[in-house]
Amino acid sequence: MCRRQGWVAAFVALMTLGGAANAEVTVSQSNDPTALLGASFASLMGAERQTLGALPPARLVALAVGPKVEPRARRGKQPKPADLRYDAAWLASLPAPSEDAQWQCLKTALYFEARGESLKGQFAVAEVILNRVDNPVYPKSVCAVVEQGCQFSFTCDGHSDVLRDSAAADRAGRIARVMLDGAPRALTRGATHFHTTNVKPGWARQFPRTASIGAHLFYRQP
Repeated sequence: MCRRQGWVAAFVALMTLGGAANAEVTVSQSNDPTALLGASFASLMGAERQTLGALPPARLVALAVGPKVEPRARRGKQPKPADLRYDAAWLASLPAPSEDAQWQCLKTALYFEARGESLKGQFAVAEVILNRVDNPVYPKSVCAVVEQGCQFSFTCDGHSDVLRDSAAADRAGRIARVMLDGAPRALTRGATHFHTTNVKPGWARQFPRTASIGAHLFYRQP
C-alpha cells in the first residue's frame, strides 16, 4: 500500500513537472523572433495584395513584363593606337563611330577649322584640342575647350554651325572618334595653338613653333 502511494505521488509529480515544462515552452514561443518575423511578413504580404488589387490591369501587365531594354548597337573592331594611319581608305574602313557629346564637339571643330586640310592637317587640329584638354591651363572637356571664348574662330563668326558637306562631316567624325579613343598624338609635338599661314597673331612670336602642316602652323604654349 505504501509502495502504491509512492508510485502515485511520483506520477503526480511527473505530470506536474511536465505541465510546467509545457507552460515554459508555450511562453517562450510567444517571444520567438521567428514567429514575430512570420507575422510581420504575413502583414506585408497582405498590404502588397491590397496595393496590387488597386492598380489598373495595364499597370499590372507593365510590372509583370518589366521595362523594355533596347539592345546596344554592335560596334565593329576598333583600331589599336599603333594601327593609326593617315590614309583615307583606312579611315573609311573603320566602323561607324560611336557618338557622344565630346565626339560631337570635336567633330564640329574639325569640320569648321580644318575640313579643307589634308588628313594629317585634320588630325593635327584634333591633337591641339586634346592637348588643351590635358593642359591644366584649359578646361577639362573637349566641348569646354572648343567653346571657350573665341579660341576657335567658327564659334564666333556668326554663321550657322550646320555641317552641310556630308563627306567632310563623316571624315571629321571618324578622325574625332579615333583620337578620342586614344590614338597617338605624333604630329604636333604637344601643340596647344595653331593659325593659318595668312595671319600673324601676337602670341606666335612668344610660343615655340612645333610643326607646319598644310596651311597651319602649330605652337606649344610654354
